[in-house]
Amino acid sequence: MAEHKRILIVGGVAGGASAAARARRLSEDAELVLFERGEHISFANCGMPYHIGGAIADRGRLLVQTPEGMRKRYRIDVRTRTEAVRIDRAARTLHVRALATGQESAEPYDVLILSPGAEPVRPPIPGTDDPRVFTLRSLADMDRIKLAVDKTGPERAVVVGGGYIGLEMAEALRSRNVPVTLVELAPQVFIAADPEMVTPVHHMLEAHGVDLRLGTSVTAIREEDGRLGAVLSTGESVACGMVILAVGVRPESKLARDAGLEIGPTGGIVTDEHMRTGDPNIFAVGDAVEVTHLVDGGRAAIPLAGPANRQGRVAADNAFGRPSVYRRSQGTAICKVFDLAIGMTGLSEKALRRAGLTYEKIYVHPASHASYYPGAAPMSLKLLFDPKTGKVLGAQAVGADGVDKRIDVLAVAIRAGLTVEDLRDQELSYAPPYGSAKDPINYAGFVASNVRSGDMPVCHVEDVAAPRDDQVLVDVRTPAEVEAGTIPGAVNVPVDDLRRRLGELPRDKELLVFCQVGLRGYLACRTLLQNGFRCRNLTGGYKTYKAAIGMLSKDPRR
Repeated sequence: MAEHKRILIVGGVAGGASAAARARRLSEDAELVLFERGEHISFANCGMPYHIGGAIADRGRLLVQTPEGMRKRYRIDVRTRTEAVRIDRAARTLHVRALATGQESAEPYDVLILSPGAEPVRPPIPGTDDPRVFTLRSLADMDRIKLAVDKTGPERAVVVGGGYIGLEMAEALRSRNVPVTLVELAPQVFIAADPEMVTPVHHMLEAHGVDLRLGTSVTAIREEDGRLGAVLSTGESVACGMVILAVGVRPESKLARDAGLEIGPTGGIVTDEHMRTGDPNIFAVGDAVEVTHLVDGGRAAIPLAGPANRQGRVAADNAFGRPSVYRRSQGTAICKVFDLAIGMTGLSEKALRRAGLTYEKIYVHPASHASYYPGAAPMSLKLLFDPKTGKVLGAQAVGADGVDKRIDVLAVAIRAGLTVEDLRDQELSYAPPYGSAKDPINYAGFVASNVRSGDMPVCHVEDVAAPRDDQVLVDVRTPAEVEAGTIPGAVNVPVDDLRRRLGELPRDKELLVFCQVGLRGYLACRTLLQNGFRCRNLTGGYKTYKAAIGMLSKDPRR
C-alpha cells in the first residue's frame, strides 16, 4: 500500500489533471487537492478556435473532465475559482484565496505539484484595455470571442501574431465570413519553422482572403468613429470591430519565482529529469516549466499538451518514490491552416545554426500517396541531418494530406536516434490510397543517403542565387518549363539531351544543376560526374528555390 501523503496540485488542464489522476491510480490513501483559478479543470484548449469557427459545434465536447467527474471517479478534492497566492517552503504550506469570497487559507502539503501553465503575452500597445481586444487562453475567453462574433459580426478582425493561435483564429474567423487582417512582426508566420517551408502557408492564407501583413507590428489600438483602429508600424490604421492578441505565451512562473525556486533563461521553472524543482518536495510540469531539448540538449520552452501530460504522470510517479524520468522534448507539432497542414519535429535549420551544430539538409516534393490514385496531393518535406553520422536532427513538412504521419514517423526516428540510412530502409505500409511503394520517408532517406555517400553532391538556394565566377547554372528541365521561369543566368540543357550535348558545357567550371524538384537534376549529375565534370545538384529544385526566394524578398506572393 502506498504511503499516505497530502499532495496539492496547482492548476488543471493537461499537466495538473494528469498528475492528479495518476496520483490516485497509484494511491487510494493519498489526500489529493487540486486548485484551479478558473471554473474548468480539464478542457481541450487546442480546440477552442474550432468552436469559435463552428467546426466543433458542441461546446461541451471541449470539457475533457469536469470537477464533479474528477471528484466522483478519482475522489479528488477539486477547488475551482481558487488561486494559489504564496508558497511557504519552510512550513510546507500553500496559501490560497477563494476568488468568490476573497478568503485566504494555508494548506499544508507533503508534495506540491505546480502546473500553472502559460499566460498570453499582452504587448505594451496603447489601447489593449479596450473590451473589444481579446486573448484566448480559457473557455471564458473563447465564449467572449464567440459572443462578439455571433452578436456583432465584426466588419473586420485584426489578429496580431502568426503562431498557432493566430493562424487558427484567422481560419476560424474566415469560416465565419469575418474579414481578417493578420499582422506578424517576423517576415513569416509559424516562426518555429524555416522560412522557405512556410511560403505555401502564406499563399494559402491569401487564397482564403486573409490580408497578410508580414514584417509589421501594431503600435496602437484606438477608437475611431465608434470602431477600433489598429495602427500599424507602416503608419496605416486598419478599421476593425475586434482585435485578437496572439503574439505568444510566457510561462506563468511568478508563484515559483516568489518562492525562491530557480527560473531558467526562457522564463520557465527549472526541474530535473524527474520534474522535481530545487525543492525536493515541489514538482513542476506543463507550459510553466523549462525543458531540455532532445536533439541538442539546450534549454527550451515548448508549450505543448503532449509533453505536459507526460510530465504530469512523471511527477506523480516520483511523488510516490517511483523513479520515473521525463525523456526531454523535441518540439513535435502540427498546425492546420485552411487546406494545408504544416508540421515539424526536432530542430529547425535556424535552431541548428544558432546552436552551432554541423548539419546538412535535403528537400523532396513527393505526392501524399500514389499519384495515379485519385486525391494525391503534393507535399514538401525538409530533412536535416548530421552529415558525419547520418543521424536525423529535424524535419518539416507542408502539404494538404499525409503530413501528420510522415512527421510522426520522423519524430520516432529522432527519438530512436535513427540515421538517414535507417529511413531509406524503413518498411512502411503501402496501398495506393495511402502511400507509395517508395514512401516520402524512404524517398528522403534515399536522397540524404546519396548525399552522405557522395553519389549526389548538393548545393542550396544561396549557392544558385549568387553563383561564383567559376560556377555555371544548368537548368535540365524542358524548354517549356524554362519559359515559365528559371534561375537568372542558367543555361538550358534538358536531361534527355544531356549526353549528346556534353560538349556545350565547360569542364573548367563547377556545374550547379537544377530541375523542378531535384530528381532530374540528380540523374543529370550522375551522368556529368561519370563524364568527368564537377557537379552539384540543387536539392529540392526550382520549387524550393521559388519558395526560398519568395521569403528572401519578403514577398509571400512570389
